[in-house]
Amino acid sequence: MYNSFVIIISVFFSLQTYVWAQESNDLGTYGDWQATFWNEGGGICTMMTIPKKEEGKYTKRGEVYAQVVKNMGTKDTGVVNFSAGYTFKENSEVNIKIDDKHSFILFTNKSTAWTQTEKDDASLIKFMKLGNTMIVKGISSRGTNTKDTYSLKGFVAAYKAINKKCK
Repeated sequence: MYNSFVIIISVFFSLQTYVWAQESNDLGTYGDWQATFWNEGGGICTMMTIPKKEEGKYTKRGEVYAQVVKNMGTKDTGVVNFSAGYTFKENSEVNIKIDDKHSFILFTNKSTAWTQTEKDDASLIKFMKLGNTMIVKGISSRGTNTKDTYSLKGFVAAYKAINKKCK
């Protein structure tokens, strides 16, 4: 059920990009993270960042980012997802490591990676709040290994901003 929810959110985001560009409100830049409120439906808050470093022997790659999404009026901690900028190898997993201490495995769907459950989202967010650096490793449908290094500087402040707006 959670996987279906994630897929629905993924499709929703891809279809709404243009509309959201017209209806977004900047909540601020916090360190390396940008927080935004989207006036769509009941309201959606996002926070996102791009990697500080991208590694891999690829020839072409699309947009790469990490994102936390929170819907207005929900009590969850938010949904974490990653866009690889390429289509993942079918049935592959993404490995995340925060400060070389805390590891997570995410499932892939086309060009995005997601946690398995809301509890996993909460745990990942907990360690993102405590961490400094996050490494995300994946493999493309062509067999290319990638390693993206993200800064977690400003994560806590951006997370507070989206939770304040999307209570």
